[in-house]
Amino acid sequence: MVEETVEILTRQKIRDHGGRGRSRAIVGIGLGAMLGFGEVAFAADLPVKAPIPYLADSYDWSGWYVGAHVGVIRGSSRWSSTPIGPGGPALNGAFDLPFQFDFMAGTGSYVAGLQGGYNRVFASHLMLGIEADASLPNSDVVNPFSVRGSQTVASPLIGEVTYGEAVIHYGSLRGRIGYAFDHFLLYGTGGFAWTYDQITRSQGVAPLSGFPAAGTLEPALFWRLGWAAGIGAEFALTKNWSAKAEFLETGFGRKTTLFGAGAGADAFSSDLAMQSIRFGLNYHLADDNPAADLFAKGPSYLETDRFAFHSQATFVNQATPSFRSPYVGTNSLIPSQGRETVDVTLFAGARLWDGAEAWINPEIDQGFGLSNTVGAAGFVSGEAYKAGADYPYARLHRAFVRQTIDLGGDKEKVGAGLNQFSGSQTSDRLVITVGKIGVVDIFDTNRYAHDPRSDFLNWAILDTATFDYAADAWSYTVGGAVEWYTGPWTFRGGIFDLSTTPNTTSLDSRFSQFQWVGEIERRYSILDQPGKVAITGFLTRGNMGSFEDAIVLAAITGTPADIAAVRHYQSRGGISLNLEQQIMSNIGFFARAGYADGHKEPFDFTDVDSTVAGGFLMSGRIWGRDDDTFGIAGAVNGIINVHQAFLNAGGLGILVGDGQLPHPGNEGIFETFYSFPWFAAKITLDYQLVVNPAYNRDRGPASVFGVRLHTQY
Repeated sequence: MVEETVEILTRQKIRDHGGRGRSRAIVGIGLGAMLGFGEVAFAADLPVKAPIPYLADSYDWSGWYVGAHVGVIRGSSRWSSTPIGPGGPALNGAFDLPFQFDFMAGTGSYVAGLQGGYNRVFASHLMLGIEADASLPNSDVVNPFSVRGSQTVASPLIGEVTYGEAVIHYGSLRGRIGYAFDHFLLYGTGGFAWTYDQITRSQGVAPLSGFPAAGTLEPALFWRLGWAAGIGAEFALTKNWSAKAEFLETGFGRKTTLFGAGAGADAFSSDLAMQSIRFGLNYHLADDNPAADLFAKGPSYLETDRFAFHSQATFVNQATPSFRSPYVGTNSLIPSQGRETVDVTLFAGARLWDGAEAWINPEIDQGFGLSNTVGAAGFVSGEAYKAGADYPYARLHRAFVRQTIDLGGDKEKVGAGLNQFSGSQTSDRLVITVGKIGVVDIFDTNRYAHDPRSDFLNWAILDTATFDYAADAWSYTVGGAVEWYTGPWTFRGGIFDLSTTPNTTSLDSRFSQFQWVGEIERRYSILDQPGKVAITGFLTRGNMGSFEDAIVLAAITGTPADIAAVRHYQSRGGISLNLEQQIMSNIGFFARAGYADGHKEPFDFTDVDSTVAGGFLMSGRIWGRDDDTFGIAGAVNGIINVHQAFLNAGGLGILVGDGQLPHPGNEGIFETFYSFPWFAAKITLDYQLVVNPAYNRDRGPASVFGVRLHTQY
C-alpha cells in the first residue's frame, strides 16, 4: 500500500457511524482500502481492486449481473370505505402519494435498492432477459414512510376521519426485451410487481360513543400484487460496469382491510399506482469474471475521468447479558438484550472543474442500537443511529462540493477512495467543503480511532466525547469548512447548522441556530515515527437550557426536571486535544481529552462534560497475519455536580437518564477488538465493558459482546 493513500483514508475518509455522524444507498460488494501506518500498510480494510479499462470495440451484454439503483417515485390511490356497523355512511375518494423533498429534514420521495438479472443477446442483436429488483423508500422517525398520501373526510355521522397509505418497500420480477448496440442497450420491460404497504385510519373528532376516541390511529400492514411495465437504456462504462436509466410504471388492484368496531367499524378498500424514474449501476459477470471471484475478491471500483462510484455495507450485532439494574428509567441501558444494525452506502462523485468534486452519499439503513441507542454517554456502537427503524429505509446523508486549490510544495499522489478521486495535490493547499456533511469528517480525525466500520465502535473512543458537534439524529448537518495546509501545520474552521431543537431529526432551516468549529493541527516526527496533535474548539449558539434552571423549576412544580421548559438562546463551548503517534511500523497510539461547559445541556452529540481516552492499534503482521488488526482502548467520561443533580432530579439527557442518580460516578469504558479478512469482507469480534453506565454506580458494570461484518470497494 502506498503512503500517499494515508491522507485520503484518515483526514478525508468518509466514515459513517450511526448516531455519531458516520456516513453510510446503493449496495456494492468489494474490498476497502487498507489503512496505512507510515510506510507499512495497517490492515483496517482489504486492498482495493483496481478498475479494468474497457477497450473492446463492442460490449458483451450476455450473462448475469447484479447492481443497485436510486430514484424518485410518486403515486396515487383510489379508496372507498363501507360501514360494517350502523353508524356511518359509505365513503370514497382519492389521494396522491406526491413527489416531495426536504433537504434540511433529509426526507423526500426517493428510493434506493438492488437489482439482479440475466441477459441473452443473439446474433441479430436481439436481447432477451429477466430482472428482479427491490426498492426501499426514504423515511424518518416522525414520518415513518415518505412515499405516502392521505385524505381527510368529515360528516355529522362519522366526525372527522383521515385515511392514508404508505409504501414500506416494493419490487418486481420482469422480463426484458431490447436491442443491443455496441456500447448501448435499449429495452422495454414488463412483469409482476409487489409492494408491502401500511394503511392507516386516524380518528379526528368522534361524534358517537361507538367511534374510536379522537386521536386514535389504527394501522394495518399487507402485501399487494400487481404488474410493472417500463422502458430503459443502459450504457457500457468499463468491461464489467454499466449504467442505466429506467422509467417504471406499477399498478396494484384493490385490497380491503377492516378498521374499528361497533358503530365506527368499516371495510376500507383501495388500489395503488406508482411511477418511478431510476438510475442504477450493474456489475456484469462473465467467464473471465465469475461469481466466485466476486465473493472472494470483490468487484473492481468504478472511476472514469469524470465520475467515480464506491460502496460499502456493514452489519453489526451486539448483545449484553444480565447485569445489576435495581431500577430503570426512560434512558436506561437494559440488561439481557441484543440488537443489530445494517447500513449500505453509495459514494457517487463527479469532477466539476479543476480541483472541484461533487459527492452524494445515499444510504440504506435498518435496525436499532441497544436500548434504542440510550443508556451510556459513551454509547457502545458508532453504527447505531439515534433514529432506529424496523424496516430498511433510504436517506441522503451527504451531498457536498469540495474545492482543492494547490498552493505549492511537494506534489503528492492521491489514491481513489470513499468520496475521493485519484489524482495529485500539493502539500500546501486550500480545501473548501460546502454542503451536507458530517462535522467529524473534517474535524477531530484520528487514523487509529475514528471509523466504526473498521476500528473501534464506542462513541467516546471514536471521537472526543465532549465535542458536541452540530448534527441531526443521523449525525449529519449543513454547513461549510475551510482547511489551509501549510508545511507541517493545518488550520481549519467551519460553521454548521444545528438541529431545530437539541437531539432531533430536522435541521434548523433558517440557520438561526449554528455552531462555529476551529482546529489547529501540527504534524511531526519523533525518531522517524510520524505523529500529529490537534486542538479543536467549538462554540454553539442556540436554544438550550441550563441544568440549574431546570432543577429550580422542578423544585417549584414538584415534577421531574425538564430541560425543554427552560430553554432560551445562549452559548455553549468546549475544547479538546487529539493525539496520534506511530510507535513503530505496525503499532500506533492515540489519545484524546476534552472539556465542555457542563452547566448547559449538550445540543446534538452526547452527555459528557469531560473526557479522557486512549489506546493502541496493532497490525497482525507482527504475528504473521498481515491483514488482521488488534485494538485495545479505554475512556473515562465525567459530568459536573449540577449536571449530576439534574439527572438525580429525574432529568433526561440525550442518551442518559435513569430517573434518579443517588450515587454518581465517572463512566468508565474498556474496548478491545480483533479483525480478520473473510472472502471480500472483514469480520470483527468486539468486547466492551461499561462501568457506571450513565454515571450511575448503582448500575452495571455491563459487558457488551459484538460482531461486525464489513465490505467495501
